[in-house]
Amino acid sequence: MIKILIKNILSFLFYFIFNRITNKILFIINLILKILYSFYVASKFNYIKDGFMFEYPFIVKGGKYISIGNRFSTRSGFRIEAWDSYFGNLFKPTITIGNNVIINFDCHIGAINKIIIGNNVLIGSRVLIIDHNHGQINKDELTIPPFRRELFSKGPVIIEDNVWICEGVCILPNVTIGCNSIIAANSVVTMNIPDNCVAGGIPAKVLKYL
Repeated sequence: MIKILIKNILSFLFYFIFNRITNKILFIINLILKILYSFYVASKFNYIKDGFMFEYPFIVKGGKYISIGNRFSTRSGFRIEAWDSYFGNLFKPTITIGNNVIINFDCHIGAINKIIIGNNVLIGSRVLIIDHNHGQINKDELTIPPFRRELFSKGPVIIEDNVWICEGVCILPNVTIGCNSIIAANSVVTMNIPDNCVAGGIPAKVLKYL
């Protein structure tokens, strides 16, 4: 009986120690790979400061038009695109992201005009920020396949400092979101949002001033 007890204790200790060592090794390997991948991605941008972290997979288009500040991090599935041409039409896009910006899973930022994201902005998962539309909304466009319709922008998107954009938000062209504001989950932002408020809904409206 004592031999069985000692055997079980030793087996448990071996299993515990082995798992801890294995988990630490895997953590270190994963961290090294993430750092190497982050430096690879960072090389694609026009400008990026220190303290960045990117997770695989990450998609970037037109990185030469994108500038990013200090301590930027994003989770996996992030797509950021600056289109300078589409089916023969030329654009002059810029995307500028400030310091201390955190972006969660599966977000998409796309520009043919201008998108500015300020400092200390937190963006939840599955957020779309886009400064352009794909084709005009009229009867004539119906004769053109959707992917061939011209891109056009009604205006830039500006997200000011200390904004919290919750999960599932869609931010459309020609919109400014003021400092310290919170955009509630699954909202569609089609008009300017003032400073220091909570906004939500489809379309998003001010729900509360802070």
